[in-house]
Parts: sequence; C-alpha cells; structure tokens
Amino acid sequence: MVTADGQIQRAAADKNPDLFWGIRGGGGNFGVVTEFEFRLHEAGPIVPVGLLFWGLEQGPNVLHLAREIITTLPREVNIIIAGLNAPPTPFVPEEHHHLPGYALVVAGFGSADQHERVVARIRQALPPLWEFTTPMPYVALQQILDEANAWGFHTYDKGTYLEDLSDEAIEVVASHLPRKNSPLSVLLFYRLDEAYSQVGEDDTAFSGGRSPRFAVFIVAVCPTPQLLAADREWARSFWEALRPHSLGAGSYVNAMTEFGEDRVRAAYGPAKYERLAKIKGKYDPQNLFHHNANIRPA
Repeated sequence: MVTADGQIQRAAADKNPDLFWGIRGGGGNFGVVTEFEFRLHEAGPIVPVGLLFWGLEQGPNVLHLAREIITTLPREVNIIIAGLNAPPTPFVPEEHHHLPGYALVVAGFGSADQHERVVARIRQALPPLWEFTTPMPYVALQQILDEANAWGFHTYDKGTYLEDLSDEAIEVVASHLPRKNSPLSVLLFYRLDEAYSQVGEDDTAFSGGRSPRFAVFIVAVCPTPQLLAADREWARSFWEALRPHSLGAGSYVNAMTEFGEDRVRAAYGPAKYERLAKIKGKYDPQNLFHHNANIRPA
C-alpha cells in the first residue's frame, strides 16, 4: 500500500504488523492499497441458492421461523433474512411484482441435498408466496445485488448488531418495515457465527464483536434525492427503535453513512480506537486520508 508520505509499504504478519492489524477493519485511514495477496478457500464453482418470499402480514412468523432454523444450520449453509419488495423478474409471478414482504435467502457450499433439506424445512413450516431455487455460479451469487446497487441511486445506511431475534426485536421489525416508501429500500440480517466467531476479538481492527450475532443493515435506496428524505427518516427511526435490543453502541463502519467522531469511536470501542489512533499517528500524522470513517491521529 502507498502511505501518506508516498512510500510503498508491505503490510503482513511479518512486515509492518501494526499496519497489517489496522487496515483489517480500519478502512482507508492509512493509505491506498494497490495489491492484495489472498489465501483462498475452495468454493463452487456452482452453489445451490434458494429464495423464498412472504407478504408483510407473515413477517413475525418468518422471523420466528428464521430464529428457530438458523441456530441449527449445518456449517456449510447460511440464511440471509431480508425485508424488501419482490423484484419484477421472470422467476417472480407477475401478480407479486413489487410486493413488499420478507425473504429468506438460503445459500452455502454444501451439497444440493443438504441445501434442499433446509429449504424443505422452511417450506413445510411456512409455505411461501413464491420461491426460486437453482444452482448458480458462485461468482453470479456474489454479483446478485449489483443491479440494485448500481451507480446513481441515492442511499443512506444505518446498521447495528443483535445478539438474537428476540420477540421484542421482531415486534420492532414488523412495525417499522412497512413504513418504508421506496420499493428499493431494504432491510438485511446477516447471521455471523461459526468461522466468524473463531477469529479472536482483538486479532484485527474489525469494528464488531466476534460472538455469534446478527449484523443488521437498514438501507434507504431511492432513485432521486427528493425521495430520499422520507426513507432516510425511516432508516433513522428504525435504527433508534432497535437500539434498546442491540449489542451495545457499536456498529459496522461499512453500515454508516454519517461518520461523526462519536459514532466512529463507538463502533471500534475505546481500546481499539486508541490503538488505531496510534497507528494513524505513525503512518498518516496529518490525517491526509480523512474522507472516511475517520480515525484521528494520536
């Protein structure tokens, strides 16, 4: 990476380990990364993917079912919970195009049979309005949100962590999701556990705890700036309502649109923020890289 003084630095466990620790969670605060070296994991190339959809009135039932099933999933399979409008695509029955509701996205690196057992369990417990299940190239799965996040949309993000889908949190979701205005705005719950929780709390600068949890993204997406105001308020009020059920004051910095210093400090926590500030003071003492979730140099 190129640091603020124009030097090219290698950040690795055996070279500038402080910088290596900081950039794994500290974002663009320390320089411009020009080359990555990855350790790869076997994946695909084809993976099974399932998308099951229900209307808004089934929201609490969907969330209760997801809570029950997610804790029993095999390591190779995961489920994303989404609150969204049904896309106007060929695999969605035309009468359900743009319908607001809830979806469970089931994907993973296990066998097709293993995936089908999870989908069948969901289907049997709560029959969906429609579903779409198909084998898909892993690369295509990675690109599945590209169109909805194309350049030119106006967006506003809020995020938090929930330890569990408690009855109280489900009640908040069911009452707030229908209040969004833009059909493009979305609510996403990502389940974080297994390999995620095997990384030590302080092994990287990542701004979130490593205990099993849900990462929540409340994303206002609008085609014009005039329409954004209403859904920005929707995202803010939704986030405020979830705060009493959240895991502390922290959030994932990639789920933040407003980078107030108090929010950035809360995201990392006092100890990590102080450590990051010292690294920032070493590699970018003048705070050249500050158009971000900024860490002020110590």
